[in-house]
Amino acid sequence: MTKNIFKREALIAQLQQEKNWDVLIIGGGASGLGAALDSATRGYKTVLFEQIDYAKGTSSRSTKLVHGGVRYLAQGNVDLVREALHERGLLAKNAPHLVSNLSFIIPNYKWWGTPFYTIGLKVYDILSGRLSFGKSFSLSRKKTIQKLKTIKTDGLKGGVLYHDGQFDDSRLAINIAQTAIEKGATLLNYFKVIKLTKNTNGNTNGVVVLDTETNTEYTVFAKTIINATGVFTDEILKMDDAASKNLVRPSQGIHLVVDRSFLPGNEAIMIPKTTDGRVLFLVPWHSRVILGTTDTLIDSHSLEPKPLEEEIDFILANANEYLNKNVSREDVLSMYSGLRPLAAPKDKSEKTKEISRSHKVLVSDSKLITITGGKWTTYRRMAQDTIDKAIQVGQLTKRPCATKDLQLHGATLNKEIINHLSFYGSDQDSILKMVKHNPTLGEKLHPNLEFVKAEVVWAVKNEMARTIEDVLARRVRVLFLDAKAAIKIAPLVADIIAKELNKDDAWKQNQIESFRKVADVYVLKH
Repeated sequence: MTKNIFKREALIAQLQQEKNWDVLIIGGGASGLGAALDSATRGYKTVLFEQIDYAKGTSSRSTKLVHGGVRYLAQGNVDLVREALHERGLLAKNAPHLVSNLSFIIPNYKWWGTPFYTIGLKVYDILSGRLSFGKSFSLSRKKTIQKLKTIKTDGLKGGVLYHDGQFDDSRLAINIAQTAIEKGATLLNYFKVIKLTKNTNGNTNGVVVLDTETNTEYTVFAKTIINATGVFTDEILKMDDAASKNLVRPSQGIHLVVDRSFLPGNEAIMIPKTTDGRVLFLVPWHSRVILGTTDTLIDSHSLEPKPLEEEIDFILANANEYLNKNVSREDVLSMYSGLRPLAAPKDKSEKTKEISRSHKVLVSDSKLITITGGKWTTYRRMAQDTIDKAIQVGQLTKRPCATKDLQLHGATLNKEIINHLSFYGSDQDSILKMVKHNPTLGEKLHPNLEFVKAEVVWAVKNEMARTIEDVLARRVRVLFLDAKAAIKIAPLVADIIAKELNKDDAWKQNQIESFRKVADVYVLKH
């Protein structure tokens, strides 16, 4: 039997064997995982530590779009849009099992709307170049109603259809982590960096890291250290220099998930201007519909941000402006919040939509590298820029970036989505083999949901899941699709994980209680 390279024991053993790493990355979200993959594919000895689980924070809480950003075009940020559209095209080629082409319709209720947005989206088409997802075009009133069965028809003049990408964010994160490990990197979740170490010149040369499962501390040295911790960026910067100024101002974005009957077709809706000028999306995803997002500057951050009442009201009110099927609080199956690590504004401006979304790679006096900003779509380019900087700072042998045409773990040429297991790409066959070998693994986790027991076993064995939350929030997306169902199946999932990890009843009980606490934040109280 081939040895499992994703096994925690094997990864910890590598940590103990290797004494001098080239690149050490703190943070296992989009930025950190991308950097680990870029570094490993260039042949550098790479290690990454994530304090909880991969994509636990912002990187699992997006609007699930791989997009250029139509609204950035409206702000005149052409370079950011061009770069994002290029990366969107590369990602669709490198992870075809996770990225799909989605049609968006902008409904117009003003006579000038259709020509205005048609012209703007032609520019969007041109910027996507050879990697275009398809041309935009205007729609008559009749065609708009045909495509959007639940759209409000009063005063509707027509619409404009354009193409963008859609993906599953935390599944992409796991596939990037798997690819990095396959390329020789060592990645460990539930490893929390508690201290930076420095050499006699005052330059960072390592970290003290705690394995939170066993309470074991390790001191790990590397030629260059990268801080890719998103909204936790400032904590690491303060470990480096207690007097460092805050670099990040978190902005909260919340999403509500509802039944597919609110948007039964294959198209998404994009509302370019809501009551306060923000964009709102209504997006079909995993047989449900996501409504979002908000953009609220907040003063503090946490691992489980809570939606604010005004954010919930904002989304419901604005969605109902456009739908003839009324969405109420009772219809919300799950709600989730993510924190964007925006560059701290220079003044007290509350307009988060004006703060730059482009990424920045910064180097501290101690040679600590920090990557901030950016978005999922451009994760590969962010990683390239970060590792280019690490080569300079760590005086590593210069090697070119190798991720442009790199197929990610699971990539398959068969783009057809037959069932929910299609998101596993080439791993789907292995999951089906498990079911064939043990038919009880083909049983559903919940009668109303598509997910099966085999996926839990697969997540633990091959996707580094350690807890109920890892499985139900980020490997099998039940918590994001139906929070109450997730709470109901937690004991069953605990049993399956405990069997795989050889855990006792006390562990199971503790897991169920902690998961319920987290899941409670996803349930919208009526």
